[in-house]
Amino acid sequence: MRRTVESASPATRILCQRSFFEAMTTRTVAYWVTTVFVVFNMLSGGLAELALLKPNVEGMQALGYPIYMMTILGIWKVLGSIALLAPRCPRLKEWAYAGMFFNMTGAAISHAVVGDEAWHVWYTGGLALVVLVSWALRPESRTLGALVPSRVSGRAKLSISALRQAS
Repeated sequence: MRRTVESASPATRILCQRSFFEAMTTRTVAYWVTTVFVVFNMLSGGLAELALLKPNVEGMQALGYPIYMMTILGIWKVLGSIALLAPRCPRLKEWAYAGMFFNMTGAAISHAVVGDEAWHVWYTGGLALVVLVSWALRPESRTLGALVPSRVSGRAKLSISALRQAS
């Protein structure tokens, strides 16, 4: 999406387009890199759980969870991955991000409690942080637009743009 000022000189239009493009590119690239990483991990993990792959079954048993949990988690991971990639539906995306964060923090804690190898704890905990980064970098079109209060016409209003303008 390019924004131009019709009455501006060609040089000014190029500068405006370039600075807008550069500012959006870094954030947009960071958002999509983190989101694709999250979706890849969740989707592949969800499909492996739905397929009841032997290493996943053994891991779930080692954590002390019943095997039917794999089907539940697998379905939610696949649906959550689709929700993150689908256009629109910001409330659904909020739920998907929350579910992924809860799933990964719960997995990290579960691995730590049973004394699993440290990489299990670090990877699942790190993935929870990447989920938060992806959530924080979402474009405004993929948010509900209600993070912090701002004053508009004497009454409080919540908006992402107010947060971005304040920083």
